[in-house]
Formats: sequence, structure tokens, C-alpha cells
Amino acid sequence: MAQFKLIASLLVSLCLVLPLIQAKDVNYCDKKADYDVKVKAVEIIPYPVARGKPASFSISATTGESISGGKLVIEVSYFGWHIHSETHDLCSETSCPVSTGDFVIAHSQDLPGYTPPGSYSLKMRLYDGNKHELTCIAFDFDIGFASSDSSVADS
Repeated sequence: MAQFKLIASLLVSLCLVLPLIQAKDVNYCDKKADYDVKVKAVEIIPYPVARGKPASFSISATTGESISGGKLVIEVSYFGWHIHSETHDLCSETSCPVSTGDFVIAHSQDLPGYTPPGSYSLKMRLYDGNKHELTCIAFDFDIGFASSDSSVADS
């Protein structure tokens, strides 16, 4: 019975700690700027990201004014080297118009199986329809060694 209590305690602890591991530290690009959109947290699932498998990025934010549309500009760096850029319509990543208050930007992407494992940096800028920068954040994430390649046991 004592072993069951120990295992149950460990499982409960893992359930409490695991979400904290997935939430990433977010830094504003300009620490002195008063951005219109404030980012609360970034969650990445799975973490670390697996090569060749889908990854989901959820960005929790808040705004003092409604946003009718705009774009997200994402830049990715690997060991300080810029390796990828992409632009997305804001309304394809969240419901538009974005009302005053809390909202979530959600993006999913499959990374190629040949993506090198390691530490990456992501910078995301959010612009409104008039090309006014609403926020700019940066955070780090890791890509693990897992991949979608089939193992010998699968054949």
C-alpha cells in the first residue's frame, strides 16, 4: 500500500509540474516598448518538438483594443543563424475580429524529418491591418531527436 501511495504522489506531482515545463519564457523584442498586445504565455506541444511530427504553438495574449485583422511574421534561428521566415494572416491563426481582452493565437506545423535537433529561437511580430506593430516577442524552443521515420519493429 505504501508503494501505491508513493506512485500516486509522483503521478500527481508530474501532472502539476508538466504544464510548467511546457510554458516557455517570453521576452519582448524591445523591453522598453509599451506594446498594444501583451503576451502572457507560450505553450508548445509536444515539448521538445519532434522532428517529422506536428507541433502546436499556443500564444495567450491580451489586447486593450479590438483587432479586425493583420498578420504574423515569424522568424526562426538555429544557433543564432536565421534559417526560416514565414508570414500568416492573423485571422487564420485566431478568430477575427479579436475582441478586447484575452485571446489565443494557435499555430500548428509539421517539421521535416531532416530538421536538425537542438535549440532554436523564434521571433514573432504581430501587425494590425495598418501595418502597425502590436507586439514582438521572442522565445527559445528545442527540437528533439524523435522523428517520424519507421523503426525496424514496425516493418
